[in-house]
Amino acid sequence: MNEIEIKGIIEKLIDTFLYAGKVSLELREKGLTKKIKEDNTPVSNGDLEVNRILTEKINDLTPQIPIVSEETSHNKSKKDLKNFWLIDPIDGTYDYINYLDEFTLNAGLIINNRAVAGIIYAPAKNRLFYSYEKGCSFEIINSQHVKLDCSKILNNKLKFVSYSNKLKPEINKIYQTMNVSEFKRMKSSLKFCVIASNEYDGYVAEPRACEWDIAAGHAILENAGGIVTDFEGNEILYGKENFKNPSIILKRNKNI
Repeated sequence: MNEIEIKGIIEKLIDTFLYAGKVSLELREKGLTKKIKEDNTPVSNGDLEVNRILTEKINDLTPQIPIVSEETSHNKSKKDLKNFWLIDPIDGTYDYINYLDEFTLNAGLIINNRAVAGIIYAPAKNRLFYSYEKGCSFEIINSQHVKLDCSKILNNKLKFVSYSNKLKPEINKIYQTMNVSEFKRMKSSLKFCVIASNEYDGYVAEPRACEWDIAAGHAILENAGGIVTDFEGNEILYGKENFKNPSIILKRNKNI
């Protein structure tokens, strides 16, 4: 699959994401039905309907590429996946079911085990981000496709996002090493997007969550010029056993 084909696929997904986001908000207003999954995390009829909308469209666009979604068992047992989609229909389900705004819809395209393209939509915030190749990450603002560039000059004070208000000792140690002056809790993949858009400078997390939580954001941030590695500076690849994430450090650019 070449870059022109990937560009066309991602652009054709934009309207589908906008529609699925609209559906997610409408279902929430009507009142969601919720249950607890085997891993003790919540899921709602909104998650499942968004999953259906996204997977149907992606299957239509790329029938030859397997889809791995958080909310289905399809392809999760396949070995040696190299080219595939990772979908998290609603990342931040807690925020979604509790009428908060930071939940996102996510799809990341993996080619040769690397995140090369992705799309993230935060419908309650009306923010949609997408990317299809290096140097081509965008946010749609007032119907304009605004290119994201992480090369902005650094401020003296580094602002990070964090998945918790209470830092674990190993995270706090990294913050001190990097001279992080402040951080804000943010639960969903919106973390990647606000770094790509120069609103924040980075993010640090020990091994947690799964590949579908980070793949789309990885592509958007890295293609905007950001840095995505584990704690040892290694490249993060996809299709690992059980789709588990390693540690992760996001940096707005190499100067951080």
